[in-house]
Amino acid sequence: MPTPHRTTVRRQLLALFAALLPLLAALLVAAPAAGARTEAADAVPAATLTEVADFGTNPSNLRMYVYVPENVAAKPAVLVAVHWCTGSGPDMYNGTEYDTLADQYGFVVLYPSVTRSSKCFDVSSPQALRRDGGSDPVGIRSMVDWATRTYDADTGRVFVTGISSGAMMTNVLLGDYPDVFAAGAAFAGVPFGCFATTDGSEWNSACAQGTVTRTAQQWGDTARAAYPGYTGPRPRMQLWHGTEDDVLRYPNFGEMIKQWTNVHGVGQTPATTDSPQSGWTRTRYGGTGDRAPVEAISLQGVGHNLYGYGMAAKVLAFFGLDSGGPTPQPQPGACKAGVTTNTWNTGLTASVTLTNTSSTSVNGWRLGFTLPTGQTITNGWGATYAPSSGAVTATNASYNATLAPGASVSIGYQASHTGNSAAPGAFTLNGTACTAG
Repeated sequence: MPTPHRTTVRRQLLALFAALLPLLAALLVAAPAAGARTEAADAVPAATLTEVADFGTNPSNLRMYVYVPENVAAKPAVLVAVHWCTGSGPDMYNGTEYDTLADQYGFVVLYPSVTRSSKCFDVSSPQALRRDGGSDPVGIRSMVDWATRTYDADTGRVFVTGISSGAMMTNVLLGDYPDVFAAGAAFAGVPFGCFATTDGSEWNSACAQGTVTRTAQQWGDTARAAYPGYTGPRPRMQLWHGTEDDVLRYPNFGEMIKQWTNVHGVGQTPATTDSPQSGWTRTRYGGTGDRAPVEAISLQGVGHNLYGYGMAAKVLAFFGLDSGGPTPQPQPGACKAGVTTNTWNTGLTASVTLTNTSSTSVNGWRLGFTLPTGQTITNGWGATYAPSSGAVTATNASYNATLAPGASVSIGYQASHTGNSAAPGAFTLNGTACTAG
């Protein structure tokens, strides 16, 4: 028979357990399910560039901006878009179309922003050129980790692209974190490690002038040394460079091809060569399709400021982000498109009117059509056009992305032709055939 003291203690423990049961039940009910949005996600307004503080380890005091579309995909991809020297995250946001593409495909965009006086990313210090060594790459890795936690993002679909200093950082991030990034796209950059300095300087004149040359094996070893012992898959790389680049000179393009083909263990002889646009030469290494291990695009006669609207669509095709986003609108039979042309001996202008005939708004549109053989778009308005010939997609501008029910938008383009000046015969809106009108 229990003693009175033991009986009292037992009663007290039972009473305490009974009191805790409602609290434990409440906690279980309130606990977020796996994959649920976090409070941090709810604090970021959709379709608005938003600065995020306290995103994690940030040794060089970078600022972080994020863009999340209204219809963010389940387990979205993450794209890091890195600005040029003297630029900023908001400048990269305003100067590229990744936000409107995110609206179409449902991925999250991160815009790192430098706070040091040069507004250039650190791609030269010993800290930056080794995994978790410190400086800017660590801060950017923290931004990626924040995004994958906050939006339950797909860690197998994290990508990076950059322009100039951002292109150099793209090379650095792929070397430092091959297990984080699936692919990169560098517009006017230099190889990983080419800008390395030991005196604290941010600038390496020899590299910028294109006089630093190494064998493919040496370049590959330089990139691999950032993460010794790593044996996993390597990120694919897309390279863009103008032949007349006078800031980061054109020889760097060839050195980057050497580096990333060696990193992937593929030959330096292109598997395929084509010209997707006049003045462009595209070579692919280790594969022939949009997902080749290395893709390189040389722009004849173009200088350092080579990035132009429409190029982002090529980046997304290489990344594989041009599908799998939110369900396109409108439903079948919910659009009307008409076109009028003015022609002359070797050219034409076309005015296109697109009407939303559905009962719901269209938020982000892509108008598809095929140009007759021999026609090439030379400029356009109201949308971005890519590619310039063949099967073309016109993507909305930021100011005309929304089409209310019954609303219309007018866009147009100028094109050259070799004799056939006919108008396109059919149009699709977000993949759905439109009626003629």
